[in-house]
Amino acid sequence: MRANLFLELLRRPLGFGALLVLLLMYLAAIFAAFLAPYAPAEQSLDHAFHPPTALYWEDGRMWVRLYENADPAAARWVPTDEGFPLEWFAEGHPYRLFGLIPSDTHLFQPATANPDHRVYLLGSDTTGRDVFTRLLYGARISLSIGLIGISITMVMGFLVGGLAGYFGGWVDFWAMRLVEFLMAIPGLYLLLALRATLAPNFESAQMFILIVIILAAIGWAGTARIIRGLALSLRNRPFVVAAECMGQSTLKILTKHILPNLTSYLLVAATLSIPAYILGEAALSFLGLGIQEPSASWGLMLSQAQEDMKVFMLGFWWLLSPGVAIFVTVIAFNVLGDALRDIVDPRMKL
Repeated sequence: MRANLFLELLRRPLGFGALLVLLLMYLAAIFAAFLAPYAPAEQSLDHAFHPPTALYWEDGRMWVRLYENADPAAARWVPTDEGFPLEWFAEGHPYRLFGLIPSDTHLFQPATANPDHRVYLLGSDTTGRDVFTRLLYGARISLSIGLIGISITMVMGFLVGGLAGYFGGWVDFWAMRLVEFLMAIPGLYLLLALRATLAPNFESAQMFILIVIILAAIGWAGTARIIRGLALSLRNRPFVVAAECMGQSTLKILTKHILPNLTSYLLVAATLSIPAYILGEAALSFLGLGIQEPSASWGLMLSQAQEDMKVFMLGFWWLLSPGVAIFVTVIAFNVLGDALRDIVDPRMKL
């Protein structure tokens, strides 16, 4: 089935293109420490609001254009006629690849030790931190929250909805009352209330876990309601009745007989729901209730950008790049989800 699904996706350019975009983004997040030239919290106050540096080819190698701060009050940087070369697979600050393997090799580094020679592919922020580096590290949080959160949501939705649809009766009644109660609560207000009540002073790692739990807690109800309806339509099918007659346990019937028939729906629903988790984290961080410094997330970077009026008054457009990343990710997930829905929906087949 997986091979057929992939082949069907190859025939849909938009869906396959969205899949490639997402794969590249997740690979960039996984190898962020290797791809990033600096540490995410490394500052250079002398290079605040530095524009994206120009690259050019000369003498058989890549060079970086040097800039001069012509007006420190307005952070107006102008390119000079000088430059410095880049060194590929060079030593830099130490890190742990995948959080386990110690290394200090980076994809590129300035070939000189001069502290004024810095590479800003996407410019710098108010304290001279590399936006490209923080964008890569922020992708780890913003992208992983969606995957972890939707995994919890799908498990909870399947257990509650599957049991309610399979058993019916009082199990179905109380499960659906709980679902309706959660769905009646405004999600954003519940999100803000839980975050403000439970974690006023959490560290970033604890905050990450809490945000995942909160987003999953308010997101599984709708999934459970739909799975309950699907389970109701499956519980009287001959293969389920035969499994019951053979004395198989409820858990085995759910996982071996009902779950495989829900795989297509779960796959499409997960793909279409992940953007909600990414936007939820971005909204919390944007409002100052999510990931905190010195960690980086796309929402936190946007929050810091909107606090500085220079972004709008002086045109520091590169500080809005996290918003572009969020936009591209959400669009890619929605396009991929639409393509998968068309593939698994029998009504879309010719």
